[in-house]
Amino acid sequence: MAVRVLLVEDDDGVADALSESLHARGHPVTRVARGSDALTRHRDADLVLLDLGLPDLDGLDVLRKIRQVSEVAVVVLTARDDERSVVRGLRLGADDYLAKPVRLAELLARMDAVVRRAGARTAPAADTVRIEDVEIDLGARRVLVGGVDVGLTTKEFDVLAVLAARPGTAVSRQQLMDEVWGDAYLAVSRSLDVHLTQLRAKLNRPGLLSTIRGFGYRLGG
Repeated sequence: MAVRVLLVEDDDGVADALSESLHARGHPVTRVARGSDALTRHRDADLVLLDLGLPDLDGLDVLRKIRQVSEVAVVVLTARDDERSVVRGLRLGADDYLAKPVRLAELLARMDAVVRRAGARTAPAADTVRIEDVEIDLGARRVLVGGVDVGLTTKEFDVLAVLAARPGTAVSRQQLMDEVWGDAYLAVSRSLDVHLTQLRAKLNRPGLLSTIRGFGYRLGG
């Protein structure tokens, strides 16, 4: 399946190499070098490949602004592979991240997984799961705690939705990563940990999301 890619990259050499490789595999690529251009062009893309080191805006600010108006799939490409940047990117709503230099085979596999998950997010659903005063509306992708919308990011909701589909049932880490990221072997374990930590903080219901040591997690009793 062809994926319309918006490549946000200010390095001409990197941009040319990625564009040529993606075009060769049937993916139309639009390249911009500035964050401000990304903010106006992302609506025409299925997936955004976002560099963080841009000349006009910090890539994380671009990500934050895109997430305010769109759920388009975003994969961060960055030379910043330090823990702080990775965690911040995930919390701001990145679907995945890759450290430069990017290996093409891994990039293509992650793109496929991210777009597949983004497509699943738009599929109709009507189930609502209620546990105590927590209401998880899988169709509207909304979570209310005590009647208040807690405002989860896309990935936080994806993790919660997998658990909510099996309330009271143990779900393994591998299954969570497979369903949320599309392939357990591509998912980064610390990505899951970041989202679970953030999810627990936002739900603010100790004991609602339990860790089963050496296996995975359970939502509710």
